[in-house]
Amino acid sequence: MDKLAHYRQIVKQILQEHAQLSGDADAVKTQLIFDSENDHYQLNYVGWEGDKRVFGPVMHFDIEAGKIWIQYNGTEYSVAEQLVKMGVPNSDIVIGFHSPFKRQFTEYSVG
Repeated sequence: MDKLAHYRQIVKQILQEHAQLSGDADAVKTQLIFDSENDHYQLNYVGWEGDKRVFGPVMHFDIEAGKIWIQYNGTEYSVAEQLVKMGVPNSDIVIGFHSPFKRQFTEYSVG
């Protein structure tokens, strides 16, 4: 399996596993959005909690120039550490929600 296909598989697996952790609430649904053509991958919550609208991303990844960009992580789950455990080298992980200046101080790629 080539690197891009492998990274797509890993990102999808992480999102699917997290979606299963979300439970089976009828009012709030999880949505998995996989755009393999443009390499955008996202887990969203959509629905209602009582009279409050719930809508928004939980996690968002992009794959760009051979690297996995963590664009958003709205959980306490360390996605970058999980990627490393799954065989992705630190040099292929970008914490996209950190500014380019701050990325130099992480153990991951600056982009």
